Amino acid sequence: MRASRADEFLEFASARSGHLFRSACLLTSGDVHLAEDLVQETLGRMYALWGRMARIGNPAGYAQTVLVRTFLSHQRRRSATERPLGELPDRLPETGDDPALRIALLDALAGLAPKDRAVVVLRYWEDRSVEETADALHVSSAAVRTRSVRALAKLRERLGGSLAAFATR
Repeated sequence: MRASRADEFLEFASARSGHLFRSACLLTSGDVHLAEDLVQETLGRMYALWGRMARIGNPAGYAQTVLVRTFLSHQRRRSATERPLGELPDRLPETGDDPALRIALLDALAGLAPKDRAVVVLRYWEDRSVEETADALHVSSAAVRTRSVRALAKLRERLGGSLAAFATR
């Protein structure tokens, strides 16, 4: 019985880890190392709860919620604002993507507060409803709508007309 649960979890983890990693990269504004750490922490917490997953109707959605909460918890730590200087990030070249657009969007996301960034990622990248986002962040639907409007305004302000220039290339 225990081996089948472990096999089920391995199947779940291999199927969802890529999606969780992409979401974590957006939450961390492109910091792939922190994104990997967040995904590992999320999968570790999911494994600890895997025996009780029968009560949770949507394990993939729950994993996404755990990821966002883990990210927000990390952002509250004092060490979350430390950044090494004078080093280039280890990023693989993307094929088929416009690197300038990617960098502009990640920089704009990095300028948002962590909860605003989480709202934008959940609402517009994960395509969650206002209510689902509110449940994931433990806030009211009105707070999600307010944060969403303010975050999008900040993104528009930071990106200005540059986003249209990237889109026409």
